[in-house]
Amino acid sequence: MNMKTKKINLGVLVSGNGSNLQALIDHIKDGSLNAEIKVVISDNIHAYGLERAKNSNIPQFYIEPGPFKTKLSEEAEEKYIECLKKHNVQLVCLAGFMRIIKTNFLENFPNRIINIHPSLLPAFPGLSAQRKALEYGVKFAGCTVHFVNSEIDNGPIITQAVVPVLTNDTENKLRERILKEEHRIYTEAINSISDKLI
Repeated sequence: MNMKTKKINLGVLVSGNGSNLQALIDHIKDGSLNAEIKVVISDNIHAYGLERAKNSNIPQFYIEPGPFKTKLSEEAEEKYIECLKKHNVQLVCLAGFMRIIKTNFLENFPNRIINIHPSLLPAFPGLSAQRKALEYGVKFAGCTVHFVNSEIDNGPIITQAVVPVLTNDTENKLRERILKEEHRIYTEAINSISDKLI
């Protein structure tokens, strides 16, 4: 049980199922994460992460991302920044948010945007990390929480967890085992840096 009284205000960005968001919600409820999720924003109107936020009475918004597939338009980016600031967010957590964060976003939240990635960075950045790990034949995979910078999955590492690759692993089996570790270490990472950010 974390006995700190001051909580860090989180904003969570999601694009899909939002299982890491749910893990953060659950860890806040059980007292292992000393934080409050102030807002959840998605670039996908059908993201189940929005439903998870709604079910926990967290303000949730779909903000149209613009015409690009891999990044937000400048106009959309401004709306995301405005929404996060309106909700007094101190730390932005990417939880399966499938867009590259650009300079303006980074400058508005300097060293205050973190991401979780399903590999032991710097190995296998970008998409399909679990498949790449299996194809490469590594004996160990895992996940990484890192600060976001202007390069994909390249910011300073906060923490990592190692998952052995089994001989009968499929991409889905490995993904599920890594995801369990993601749910654990995202909370640990936030707790480890929150004192410096509040």
